[in-house]
Parts: sequence; C-alpha cells; structure tokens
Amino acid sequence: MTPDHVQRLLAALTERIGRVVMDSEVNLRYAFVAFLVRGHLLLEGVPGTGKTMLARCLARCLGLELRRVQCTPDLMPGDVVGANVFDFKTQSFALTKGPVFTEFLLADEINRTPPKTQSALLEAMQERSVTIDGVTHALSPRFLVVATQNPVEHEGTYPLPEAQLDRFLFKLVVGYPREDQEVAAVLAHANASGMPDLDALGLEPLLEGPHVDALREVPKHVRLEPRVAHYAVQLARATRQHPSLAVGLSPRAATMLAAAARANAACEGRDFALPDDVKNLFVAAARHRVVVTPAAEMEDVRIDDVLAQLAHQVPAPR
Repeated sequence: MTPDHVQRLLAALTERIGRVVMDSEVNLRYAFVAFLVRGHLLLEGVPGTGKTMLARCLARCLGLELRRVQCTPDLMPGDVVGANVFDFKTQSFALTKGPVFTEFLLADEINRTPPKTQSALLEAMQERSVTIDGVTHALSPRFLVVATQNPVEHEGTYPLPEAQLDRFLFKLVVGYPREDQEVAAVLAHANASGMPDLDALGLEPLLEGPHVDALREVPKHVRLEPRVAHYAVQLARATRQHPSLAVGLSPRAATMLAAAARANAACEGRDFALPDDVKNLFVAAARHRVVVTPAAEMEDVRIDDVLAQLAHQVPAPR
C-alpha cells in the first residue's frame, strides 16, 4: 500500500462515520493516525457526546474485533486480563482470557476503576502482552486501546497516573456539535433511545486482517528528515523549561509525536513528513502528559493555551 491508499481510506472513513457521528472529522483523523502507528487513544468529554459511538464505528469500519469493558469501582485486574481457573474435569488450571485479548479494546469511563485495575493495562498497552501467574501471554499485534472518561464528575473517580497517561498517543477532547449538526444527529437517530444499530446504518468493514497489517506498514516508509525529528525534540524540551509546567514531555513522547507525524503525512498522501505534521499534532499528543505548577493552577492557566503558545514560539525548520 502507498500513502495514496491511506488518504483514500481516511476519506472513506470520514464520509461513512460522519453520517453516524456528527462533528467527528477532526477527532476521527487523530484516531486514524493513532491506529496507523499502533498508538492508544483517550477520549474525554461529557456523557452523550458520541465518544463510545465513535470508537465502535471506527472498530467496525476498520474490521477489528471489538471488546468493551465498562469500568466500575469494583472491577478487578482479573476481570480485564483474565485468570487461571482450576478445571475439576482435567484436574489442571486453564487460562480464561479476559477482554484484553482482542484487537480493539474499548475501556469505557476508565477513570471510574481503581489504580490497581488501571495498572493491569500498563503492560498490555506498552508491550502488547500480559503476565498472569508468572507466564507472559502475547496479545494481538493489532491490539489498540480506546479509553473514555468524563471530566465533569469527580465523585467515585480515580485520576489516571502519569505512567498510564504517557501510554496514550493522543488525548482528544470531545465537545458539543454545532446546532445544525445536532439537529442532523437528532433526525438520524431519533428512532430509538439506545445505541444505534450499526448494521442498520450501513457501516460495513472497509478492511480485512491482511489489509490492516499492510496499511500499518505505510508510515514506516514515510521519510522523516533529521530537521523534522529535531523539531519534535525541541517542542518536547520546551515543555520542560516552561515556568507554568512542573512536568514536561518525556523522550518517549517526542518519539511518539514523530511517529504520528509520519502517519499524518501518509494521510495527506505524502511520503515525507513536514514540520507542520508535528506542529498540528503537538497539542493532542502533549495535553495529557504535562502537569501545570500549583501556582499556574491557582491562576487558572489552561494546558492547551500553554502548549499553543509553545507551538507558536518554537521556530519550525524551513
């Protein structure tokens, strides 16, 4: 496959999913970039804005096996990764696989489950494997996590630790649609109060397994010039020096940003990455990784504003 194939597929995804999830074009592009480079995605927004629907539609159109976990305070690590269960017939232990053994894991309201269970996903997200009773089990090479969380409610929630946040390539803020888009959504989905039937909406897979693997090889062949890589590093280092930020981006974050820039170039049909690819993805790749200082928090400094300022101040290579 070539970058032209990637560009055409993104256009088809945007058109098809746009009929179901209104105002999804921008977030869908970020989600597709994350998919191309095997990155994970964190969607944040109030209930009812289409976070879960966007994830379900994306999994369906990409032809990926989807399993969903509803995160609750009593969810245990074994409920996610699985456990060895004794079989009285065979008088031996057998592995009962959890929902993490899939291609597309939707972790709904991930901040409602305690840190012990959240940490069960750390190894899975970073190494695509899980260790159960000392034995490491490989996950699907197509494994992808899309997690959602509600930023408004704080009672009964557990903020994600920085170590886990750093595993997500992007944090996307899902807001309210425009009035005309909301009217279109009401007209399209007012036949039932529950989750719309994706089959009835005509959402058929656009890819099959081998095509998924071939598609994910395309960004590897997109040329990344040293000056573009240097620009990604400069942006990351600038976050570590800003007076309003107590914690800046890690070297892993800079690497993931550069990888995402290659995928974004492929989405434009190019076989080379530009500084604009890095710049356009910077805020979404950084907003969940940086921590504001207590003084800046008291002054109600917004993380996105700080990052936008840095993107403007750090000169892009010509």
